[in-house]
Amino acid sequence: MIEAQLKDALIRFNAGIKAADGAAISVALNELESLLAAHRAELNPRLVHFLEGRSYAKAFAYLGGDGSAMGPAASPPGGCSTQGKA
Repeated sequence: MIEAQLKDALIRFNAGIKAADGAAISVALNELESLLAAHRAELNPRLVHFLEGRSYAKAFAYLGGDGSAMGPAASPPGGCSTQGKA
């Protein structure tokens, strides 16, 4: 049950981002944080890790969602790699 609630909040969070709806984003984030706080002990530690790190695309994929529905993970231009940097 909690997993379904988390997945729904993640979907609404992503929809808020796509619509540039700050209020929807805020509501979804608050719900995600509340659900995590209330149910941390019953959640898989890997899922907790993703939610605590705000890796929402990974959390969504873990919950069985199509990762493409959340869009690509946020990373700086050129990625996070340090290859080629001194």
